Amino acid sequence: MEIFSAATMLFLIMDPLGNLPIVLSILKHLDPKRRRKVLVRELLCALAILLLFLYAGRIILNFLHVQPETLSISGGVILFIIAIRMIFPSAGSITGLAAGEEPFIVPLAIPMIAGPSVIAALLLLSNQYPTQMVELSIAVILAWVGTFIILMFYGFFHRILGERGLKAIERLMGLLLVMISTQMFLDGLKSYMQG
Repeated sequence: MEIFSAATMLFLIMDPLGNLPIVLSILKHLDPKRRRKVLVRELLCALAILLLFLYAGRIILNFLHVQPETLSISGGVILFIIAIRMIFPSAGSITGLAAGEEPFIVPLAIPMIAGPSVIAALLLLSNQYPTQMVELSIAVILAWVGTFIILMFYGFFHRILGERGLKAIERLMGLLLVMISTQMFLDGLKSYMQG
């Protein structure tokens, strides 16, 4: 798989622009200096989790006796559901934090950055391209760097795009993700039918 293709897919799934309003609401009560430290810590935790699942993906799949076709089909379904939620967001997101509480791994690192859909995509990629782990690692890091830049400069992006702009971009990302998820599903179905 091409590095930039994988990085783009992972970046779309991470959806940093769609998560901006949630990040703002989670971190708004913190001092600006502390806010940056917390965000860097959460982003580094997310990167470690993503790389862990990338490299341990094959072991996990073998342990669970999950076939690549099953993973491709279920990954496509999960991504499709995530994409539909991006296109048609539901009102009110629950962060799981008490008022004034500082996030630690949950909910910023997991599930906002390293969520189930990203982990499922990494499991699928590591299983489909076991000889391209270096390229996949670069793709994960590129997607993470894009997410890092957007979340670290959240104020700038929020000012430039505004709420409507962020929603429009999130829906556009959702549309792209629908196409990617449908292709994953069809590839899994094709492999299953041939096997």
